[in-house]
Amino acid sequence: MMLRLRRYFVAGLLIWLPLVATYWVMMFSIRLIDRSLLLLPVRYRPETLIGFEIPGLGVILTIMAVIITGFLAASFFGRGMVSAWESILARIPLVRSIYGAVKQITASLFSDASNSFREVVLVEYPRREMWMLAFVTGETPKKIEGVLGEPLVNIYVPTTPNPTSGYYIMVPARDIRRLDITVETGLKMILSAGVVNPIDGPNAKADSDQQAEDATKDSKIK
Repeated sequence: MMLRLRRYFVAGLLIWLPLVATYWVMMFSIRLIDRSLLLLPVRYRPETLIGFEIPGLGVILTIMAVIITGFLAASFFGRGMVSAWESILARIPLVRSIYGAVKQITASLFSDASNSFREVVLVEYPRREMWMLAFVTGETPKKIEGVLGEPLVNIYVPTTPNPTSGYYIMVPARDIRRLDITVETGLKMILSAGVVNPIDGPNAKADSDQQAEDATKDSKIK
């Protein structure tokens, strides 16, 4: 009887915990982005116009602002403004380093032609015979390869369970093991600390078939 109750309890947790965690993260993100409404004059805020707040309105406002900014930046006049703005930032010592690095990372992540963070590899880290999942981030500068005298690979080694923190390291190409899995699959394993096994799990074959189908469609489009 107790064993059955325990099984039911665990089954219930598997239903509720992901739902509660997802709800908490989404609500935290929405409340955080909703603070963009503070940029509006007080007389134009929802609580002033209609007497109460509208959750998520700040998200819509932020998305619209980003789209409008992108539209203006893509225009001829906008490109000139962006170039002038970046030339000003390039003259400020500390600001130019931060701005340039963030812009390169953002462009790399959202560029369709980029291969950054799109390949999962295994690397022996922090010592031999201890393997970690890592992501290829780009090519190592030739000058650095020339100093060491062999091909290197730039990789990002994320931490668990927060993959946004980690280490950027350059390793010899011969010391990595390439994996035929997607970045999403690798992130699932890292976020779950290895508890979730999307590679050999029951949905692995379906996911693999879907990925192959998507790759075929992309190749046809190109």
